[in-house]
Amino acid sequence: MRARLVYQSRKRGTLESDLLLSTFAREWLGGMEEAELREYDKLLDEPDWDIYYWATKKRAPPERWANSSVLEKLVVHARNEGKAVRRMPDLN
Repeated sequence: MRARLVYQSRKRGTLESDLLLSTFAREWLGGMEEAELREYDKLLDEPDWDIYYWATKKRAPPERWANSSVLEKLVVHARNEGKAVRRMPDLN
């Protein structure tokens, strides 16, 4: 499941989403419990731009995602408070 989610995070269709989600997957998926992995899997079913705007706080997420721990982790990741230079992770 993790391998599929990593792949789906990387191959979204928009460069912005690819970069945000692939770096998120690299940093966070390894420590997620099964319930969070399933939640992330459902989040990836949403349109790219919606996920991007929710993660960057440009738009409020719909009620179904309002209390999502995974989306909150993605918001923290998108803030990039450490000012890390991010690039697409290598394929392994």
